Parts: sequence; structure tokens; C-alpha cells
Amino acid sequence: MIPFLDLHKINQRFEASFKARFQEFLDSGYYILGNQVSAFESAFANYCEVKHCIGVGNGLDALRLILEGYKVLGKLAEGDEVLVASNTFIATILAIKQAGLVPVLVEAEAETFNFDIEKLEKAVTSQTKAVMPVHLYGQLAPMNAIHTIASKFDLLVIEDAAQAHGAKDENGTKAGNLADAAGFSFYPTKNLGALGDGGAVTTNDDALATAIRKLRNYGTTSKYVNELVGFNSRLDEIQAIFLICKLPTLDSDNAIRREIARRYISEIKNNKIVLPRWRVLEDPVFHLFVVRVKDRLKFLKYLKENKIGCLIHYPIAPHQQEALVEFSGVTFPVSEQIHQEVVSIPMSPVMTEDEVTTVISVLNAY
Repeated sequence: MIPFLDLHKINQRFEASFKARFQEFLDSGYYILGNQVSAFESAFANYCEVKHCIGVGNGLDALRLILEGYKVLGKLAEGDEVLVASNTFIATILAIKQAGLVPVLVEAEAETFNFDIEKLEKAVTSQTKAVMPVHLYGQLAPMNAIHTIASKFDLLVIEDAAQAHGAKDENGTKAGNLADAAGFSFYPTKNLGALGDGGAVTTNDDALATAIRKLRNYGTTSKYVNELVGFNSRLDEIQAIFLICKLPTLDSDNAIRREIARRYISEIKNNKIVLPRWRVLEDPVFHLFVVRVKDRLKFLKYLKENKIGCLIHYPIAPHQQEALVEFSGVTFPVSEQIHQEVVSIPMSPVMTEDEVTTVISVLNAY
């Protein structure tokens, strides 16, 4: 069996350093917002080439705290509209709703799994104050076009970079430094994954960073001095240790993912399988390698019979989720088609060449 993702094998490479750093943590006696979180924040800010990184509890909180921070700064207010992709993971939309804002779903473009730019501009109203592009599956959203629209209508741009650690645009600028602020997730399956929940905000905005540092810790300016109605969303010291250990290998791991993607794209030749498009001038990080097929149940059965691991990201479009009842009367035909056809095939930095070859052979024989 070729696993979809072997997390144990991925993390086994770091066990010695995990144990050594964990012993340091035990010896320190400091468990919340200590030196480990500060060290990771500095390292990840440097990696993304931004001024600020603020460690938070998870990726959903990262996005929500950006929005809450802009409310504190008077740049957003409850009821404002935020444009967001109709085919994203539901967390992106939940962050908007939980911040008291209104998500406005925008139809996807089938080939790139991202915003249909023409429809994005048409979705702007007098209530629109921000746009939240998602670098879905590790491929960057069309940021140049998005910034053109944002400048025209004076909108904030907030990246959902939860799947794009290390992705670069044509100028070499990394995800996390492509907008006013960005939210990251360090869920264990991510390209930079912790061994539990974790997240971060990156930004070059001093005032926003200050607000989020307060908001993540009960709204405090100093111990027991509460300036804001805040939250409890702090990156854990232990998870920061694991992330510090793994960050130095992120670029090399991403390079392996790209090489696997190159092989898939060049060697899978089956007109029943639609492959993702790779924009030539960019460096995506292929958090997931997602293909599309018409008869998904038949394809999934075939992969299982041939011992190829796979998952579906994501089987139900957000507007069709029971939790988002306000969208029950709308339709997004392209997004619905994407959700009905996508299948994620094995992709990880610890796959062997033989495993990649086997996946290719199985898909070509379908």
C-alpha cells in the first residue's frame, strides 16, 4: 500500500532533535508564550521576509484574529463584506462569520481551483471591505489581479496561506508576504506541520501586529491589564519547538514535492484524468496534488484495489453545508463540479521514486 501521507515517516526524521528540544523545554519551567514561541516567530518572520509573525492557536484563529485586529484599528466593522472563494475549506468562511463579517462567495475557475477574476470584480459592492484569497492546495491565488481590484475599490487583502508555506510568486516573494496580512495553519498534515494544532499571522503592519498580540492573549497589554475584549489563542511552546526543528527542511521538502508534481504532470497521460495546471513562473508547494475525474466513485474503487492511498479535498462545497444555511438558495456550478470530481493522490517529501512511478503507472492504466 502506498499511503496518501505517512506522517510518522515525515516526523521520524526529526525525532532526535524533538527529544533534545523537549528536554530543554522541560528544564525551562516556562510553558506559555515563552522563548520557544518567540524563537519560532522570529524564524518564521525571517523565512517569509516579513516584519512580524504572531503565533496563535490554529489557522482558523489566525484568519479570525486578522479580521478582529482590523476591527480594533477601525478598518473593518461588523456587517462589512469579505470576498472569498466558493470552493475553499469551510474554515476560511467560518473565520469571516465568527468575526461578525459577511462572507460573499465568489465562483471558482476550474483549471486553477481559484477565483474567477472577472466574477471577483463583479462581486464588489459598497459594503465590500476586504478580499481573502486562498492559496488552495499550495498554488498561489492570482495575486496581481487581486491587488489590481483591491486598489481600485480600496479593499484590504488577506491571504489564507494555510496550505502554502514557502510558495513563491514570479518575483520570488513568498506566501505570507503577498498581502496586508496572512494566516497560516501548522496542522500536522501541512507542509510545515506541528504535532498538534498551531497557527500564525504574518504581516508588515506594525499596528495590526500589536493588536493581534493583545487579542490572542485575552486582550492584555501586560499581565492582568486588559485593553481589549480578547481571546485565548496562543501557539503552544511545545508545538513551537517542533516547528523550529522542522523549518530548516521546509524548502528542501517543497522541492521534492515539486519534483513529484513535475513527474505526475509530465508522465500521467490519461484523458480520463484532469491534472492541475502549474503556472510556469511560480513555485507552488503542492500541499496536495489534486486531479479531477468524472466518475469519482469508480476511480476511488480502482485506486483502493490497486493499493494507492487517496483522499477527497473537499467532498461538499461550502454553500451546500448545513452549517452555512444562508447560502442554501445559491448555486456555484463550477465550484460544485470541482467538489464532485476532485481526488487527492499521494504527495509527500518522503515518497520514494518507486512509489511515484507506481502511482503514475496505476493512473495511466485506469
